[in-house]
Amino acid sequence: MSLEAHLAELQRKHGELERQLDAAMRHPSVDPLEIADLKRRKLALKDQIEKLRLSQETRH
Repeated sequence: MSLEAHLAELQRKHGELERQLDAAMRHPSVDPLEIADLKRRKLALKDQIEKLRLSQETRH
């Protein structure tokens, strides 16, 4: 998988987690641990995306 394709896949997953998080936060009965897990996973993806972008910039 090329770097660009990998970056696009991570961005897609980040967007999906954001949609899941938004939906979960609209429901008052959702478990706060589930929301925390979604936020943690979303942040981890964001970190991966930033690392890839930085490595891509240093190559050029």
